[in-house]
Amino acid sequence: MLVNYILYFILVMVVLVSVAFITLFERKILGYVQYRKGPNKVGFMGLMQPFSDAVKLLFKEGLVLTYTNFFIFIFSPCYLMGLMLLMWMIFYYETLNSIQFEVLYFMLVSSFSVYGLLGAGWSSNSKFALLGAYRSFAQMISYEVGMSFLIICVLVVSGGYVIKDILYYQEKFSFMFGFLGLFIMWLVTILAETNRTPFDFSESESELVSGFNVEYGGVGFIFLFLAEYGNIIFMSVLTSYLFMGGVGLFFYSALLVMSFYLFMRGTVVRYRYDLLMYIAWKSFLPFSILMLLVVYNFF
Repeated sequence: MLVNYILYFILVMVVLVSVAFITLFERKILGYVQYRKGPNKVGFMGLMQPFSDAVKLLFKEGLVLTYTNFFIFIFSPCYLMGLMLLMWMIFYYETLNSIQFEVLYFMLVSSFSVYGLLGAGWSSNSKFALLGAYRSFAQMISYEVGMSFLIICVLVVSGGYVIKDILYYQEKFSFMFGFLGLFIMWLVTILAETNRTPFDFSESESELVSGFNVEYGGVGFIFLFLAEYGNIIFMSVLTSYLFMGGVGLFFYSALLVMSFYLFMRGTVVRYRYDLLMYIAWKSFLPFSILMLLVVYNFF
């Protein structure tokens, strides 16, 4: 039992350190995209910059407005952080072979994250935070429906609910090339699910300042930040399992998806919100249902 706790603690620490370095990687990419240098002063080539930023945020004062719903305001960042760590438990269970429906577990846990965003925005007592929360809530619910059908298509072809089996199934047949349309839809969907550019409508700087987290600072902002980037890394790893299979290329394919996230932020302009919802309900959902019917009949 103690060994299990130690293994999960190691997994949590690896995830948190990975978040630190993906932020550094993002700032480096954005710097070179904009023809400037990224962080390069703190430590060797700026490697200590994310840890310096973390210490600074840790000691910043967290302000709570007078009419804020205090309990939900404090609880929401912890809730989102906890959900992110719960999703990473898929790979912890995989090492122990103690869960048989890992993909269904992911779909269950990810569906609860919208409540944390809504709670953070509503409890902040700010119209900008509330509007950002409403946008995120509608956006994530809309794309979760299509994402579920995309995942079911992969499950039908691979014949199991265990992500390790899906990975081994693709040793000779990668879904990224065999189902290119589904793979492109999946990439767009995970961008919308994690509220990243060009679908970052919860944090539209020109309209909402910082969206649902505008009133957070200090430790609360750290938890929201860790939850967002932890989900990005998780979605990249999950994409590698579901569509870019092959055990030997697993690490490189996950890193490639992370780079895709970061390059999209530096190169693509923000989409229009009505067109985003139009794509979800009138394009992705009918096409994913059609693909599920096709896959079910042929496999």
